[in-house]
Amino acid sequence: MRIVSVVAAIVGLLLGTFIVGYYGFGDVWNALRAIHWSGFAIVCAYHLALFALLGTAWYAVLPPPRAAGAHAMIWGRIVRDSGSEVLPLSQLGGFAMGARAATVAGLPGGLSFASTVVDITLETIAQLVYAAVGLGLLVWLRPGTAIAKPLGIGLIVGVFAIFAFIFVQRRGMGAIERLAERLAPRWIPDAAGHTRALHGHIHAMYTRMAGPQLGFVLHLTAWFANGVEAWIALHLMGVSLGIAPVLTIESLLYALRSFAFFVPNAVGIQEGAYVVLGGLFGLPPEVALALSLLKRGRDLTIGVPALLIWQGTEGRRALRADRRLRAGKEAR
Repeated sequence: MRIVSVVAAIVGLLLGTFIVGYYGFGDVWNALRAIHWSGFAIVCAYHLALFALLGTAWYAVLPPPRAAGAHAMIWGRIVRDSGSEVLPLSQLGGFAMGARAATVAGLPGGLSFASTVVDITLETIAQLVYAAVGLGLLVWLRPGTAIAKPLGIGLIVGVFAIFAFIFVQRRGMGAIERLAERLAPRWIPDAAGHTRALHGHIHAMYTRMAGPQLGFVLHLTAWFANGVEAWIALHLMGVSLGIAPVLTIESLLYALRSFAFFVPNAVGIQEGAYVVLGGLFGLPPEVALALSLLKRGRDLTIGVPALLIWQGTEGRRALRADRRLRAGKEAR
């Protein structure tokens, strides 16, 4: 799987470079430079505020009494997205990093991973609603568009997939526990116990429906706010495009990114999607590519310091554990 990710990343990088080069490095750079450093700072600040909303959505699903404050989930969400967008990892790697960061920030490990599963589920459901709105806007604004039908089919597949995922969480964990009990003695010690605890945490979160419902609303709000961020960025670049076309582009772009989850950072996929979707609404290719590069620059500006801080925290934690172990040996 790691080899597949590496190959996909290399192919995506080559594709993205080819697309930018095809439309002209100089033209793309001129479009990107139009936002200026002040505009770039506004985009980064807006995105940091969006992380607070996303972290709060994750915090909402925790059953009371909550074992950690909202700050742990906000920090975990920043690390999750930083891992997915900065490092050559699939989204699954980012999910694991975010759960680990929340654990180090004070949330119990089992609850951290269980709440991550529920939070991802709610975010995906909200994204499907967002994508459905985008598809509706596409059909309304550009009737007869050829890509509407395959996007609609993909949306239907996504709905069935998320319902299957929810079914596994609600009804299929028993089968997973029995499988873990069979494999645990040979492969993974105490796997059955960990699976049972995970099932218990997930069941507790779904039983208290107020939390998941609030989490869904917050995630849906965050998806639309993410589209507004792109609209703001375009206006800062001097491009006047209505909010409806921008929401259409953004919602369908992230739907395509989700289908290409195996490509680290959606390199090449994001650039190609921006050119195709932006072209439907008269957005010049160089501007569409500049917006894509702007987002990648934003992710690096936020993500690299976040990952360095996280690694520093993990390093100090490991060092303290090593010192305690040595002290214990010396005491004997």
